[in-house]
Amino acid sequence: MTAPSSRAGTLPSPVAAPSSGRNPRASLAVVVGVLAAAAVPAGIVLARQSSKVSLLDSAWAVPVAAVLGVATLLCARGARAQIRWTLERAGGQGRVRAAVLLGVVGICFALSGAIAVGFYELLLRLEH
Repeated sequence: MTAPSSRAGTLPSPVAAPSSGRNPRASLAVVVGVLAAAAVPAGIVLARQSSKVSLLDSAWAVPVAAVLGVATLLCARGARAQIRWTLERAGGQGRVRAAVLLGVVGICFALSGAIAVGFYELLLRLEH
């Protein structure tokens, strides 16, 4: 008679997953979210502090914020999947919520910056 734990080749159930209470994906999502939310304001501050960088030159921050915002949402999705897989023993639900909020803020900053730069370019073209 063999013991039930001697089954070879089977995947462990989510209950058997190690419970460390850590979720590095959630932490990564928060870090990337902070970078996404800070990209456009950092570009504006750089333009104000530096005489060599104009406000229009700091438009590089718009696509950076957009890409980082999307990356934040994808990292948060992976962190949620890890939480679900470990039956919420991985922890990090609050960090995931914060990361989603930061990712959305980064995307909103990117959209508003893109609209502002687009209207500025439109006004320059209509002026000539």
